[in-house]
Amino acid sequence: MTEQAPLDDGGADSVLVALADPTRRRLLDLVGSLGEATATTLAAQVSVTRQAVVKHLTVLDQAGLVTGRRVGREVRYSVRPETLDATASRLAALASDWDTRLARLKEQAEAR
Repeated sequence: MTEQAPLDDGGADSVLVALADPTRRRLLDLVGSLGEATATTLAAQVSVTRQAVVKHLTVLDQAGLVTGRRVGREVRYSVRPETLDATASRLAALASDWDTRLARLKEQAEAR
């Protein structure tokens, strides 16, 4: 339920750290497929406690991957695709940069 600044190097780092955990990836997939879900709903579908689910959702929220909104006593989580899209774009640009560098290195090696 935090406001996420535009993706910077720290933002990309927090997204990658959040996605490094298989349970968090599973929870993100579940929230995405359900559209919106509570920690209780998610805990019924994974092999960790509701409290563990809440902790994982907090990490995903802080990384800007999900957002929660309070409805009565519940917090309903939904995916924030723009953060994941920004990270994917950043990684694609990085891959393209490395492809260019490797092609230049290959040209130099073959020219010798």
